[in-house]
Amino acid sequence: MENKENVIVTLTFKFALEIIKYCEDLQDKRKFVIANQLLKSGTSIGANIREAQNAESKADFIHKLKISAKEVEETIYWLELCKFSENYPAVEELIDQVNHISRIVNKIIITSKIK
Repeated sequence: MENKENVIVTLTFKFALEIIKYCEDLQDKRKFVIANQLLKSGTSIGANIREAQNAESKADFIHKLKISAKEVEETIYWLELCKFSENYPAVEELIDQVNHISRIVNKIIITSKIK
């Protein structure tokens, strides 16, 4: 049997690694509150996607993905705060990545409900 890569699992794992780097940069700049909030939400996206891979039912799978979608929205919020605040490192690439993840997660939710 062929072992196919799970695109959303891979994307969210790589995104979490980027979030960790960005948050370490924020902590170096003494922006601890935003760094902690962003670190929690940004890494939680992939954690919930990973949990969904072992869901007990379709409803559980969709539920875990919806939690991930909420974490995506929270992450976008924190990244936009960084974007529009003074003296914060650039976040455009992270915003692009999380928006891409958001589209995929929402598409998976929609198609899972249809089946």
